[in-house]
Amino acid sequence: MITVSNLSKTYNAGPVLNIDNLDIPKGQSFGLVGNNGAGKTTFFSLLLDLIQPTTGFIKSKDIQVNESEDWKPFTSAYIDETFLIGYLTPEEYFYFIGELRGQNKADVDALLNQFEDFFHGEILNQKKYLRDLSKGNQKKVGIIAALIGNPEVIILDEPFANLDPTTQIRLKQIIKNLAGQQGVTVLVSSHDLMHVTEVSDRIVVLEKGEIIKDLATSAATLKELEAHFAGE
Repeated sequence: MITVSNLSKTYNAGPVLNIDNLDIPKGQSFGLVGNNGAGKTTFFSLLLDLIQPTTGFIKSKDIQVNESEDWKPFTSAYIDETFLIGYLTPEEYFYFIGELRGQNKADVDALLNQFEDFFHGEILNQKKYLRDLSKGNQKKVGIIAALIGNPEVIILDEPFANLDPTTQIRLKQIIKNLAGQQGVTVLVSSHDLMHVTEVSDRIVVLEKGEIIKDLATSAATLKELEAHFAGE
């Protein structure tokens, strides 16, 4: 589904990402972990063609993302609040994304109805602009908007941050369902090792822009990750 080859990104201060090869198959729930500055957001930005690689490329369904826009119809993401449009209400934003993805109002409403428990009555029909919502509620809007239009690839950067425990639990269910039952390829980065282990089939550890671990998730994965980051 996603293929990375000889990918690097270098700024004036030096290299921030260097991945020789990485393959992410269709339907895999893929976790990306690492300390600040490890290159996680840089990798996602390259995958979304937000920045250009210094060398190499990423292909999604055999489409090189920095040379074609044909990957966009089947790919969605929520990286941070810059993906939102602050002067819209949540409803206006959802319908706007729906239009971009060929969904009518009824299609979008049907999707939103599935996530009433995720919104906790704090998102819809509140007559608030997105810019006036809390960080957590902005994140809820961005995550659900990323599900509109039945994407085949969904990229979520730190999705559990700023969410209350009830919402985190529901989000884990959503991610597991997307990958496990719907065959969506889900890429999640997180500083929370427990959450990312619970939702991922596979976890890659980045350090200074390089892959140092590539683990199939098992009962021992969380302890292995904790030991690694504890320097043991």
